[in-house]
Amino acid sequence: MNRPEFLVLVDELFDLSPGSLKGPENLDEMASWNSMSMVGFIGLADAHFGYILSPRKFGSCHTVDDLLNLIQPLNAA
Repeated sequence: MNRPEFLVLVDELFDLSPGSLKGPENLDEMASWNSMSMVGFIGLADAHFGYILSPRKFGSCHTVDDLLNLIQPLNAA
């Protein structure tokens, strides 16, 4: 999976139109970034990438790009 495909998955998680997110968006400024979307992202990482994330890792995430960087297999794509 490449970056654009990942961003579409996050668009869906946030209930946005495909192609809405580009990466530099600040999570704190997004109305859809809340505890439920955080849990949803943990589930997305597991279901699509087999990657188990610790909820504590979100403490350092401030942008959509930060979320992308949590998923190690995508860094190579």
